[in-house]
Amino acid sequence: MKRSSILLGAVMLALVAASAASAQQQFIPPGGSQYNPPLPPPPAVPKIEVPVIPKMDAPPAPPRVQGLQRGSFGDRIGKCLDDAAAAGLGPTERAAYSRSCANQ
Repeated sequence: MKRSSILLGAVMLALVAASAASAQQQFIPPGGSQYNPPLPPPPAVPKIEVPVIPKMDAPPAPPRVQGLQRGSFGDRIGKCLDDAAAAGLGPTERAAYSRSCANQ
């Protein structure tokens, strides 16, 4: 009885070892090589959405108006005069610089 249980244990151990060894092998398709890199995963499926359909009775959306991006002329002149003074320009050069700067 001991001998049969030892034999059964050895057979089970051999089966487990054989299945572990076969699990490490990769399936190589015909014409392939074990040195080829694996294929990349397939690309993601694009998300398809139904477009919004405008209703016939709905009023059109009002146009969006952008706010004033430039400051007032006086603010621009003041900033240009400050920039000219910081650059070390004389009074005549400051006047010419501030006129061209504020009109840009």
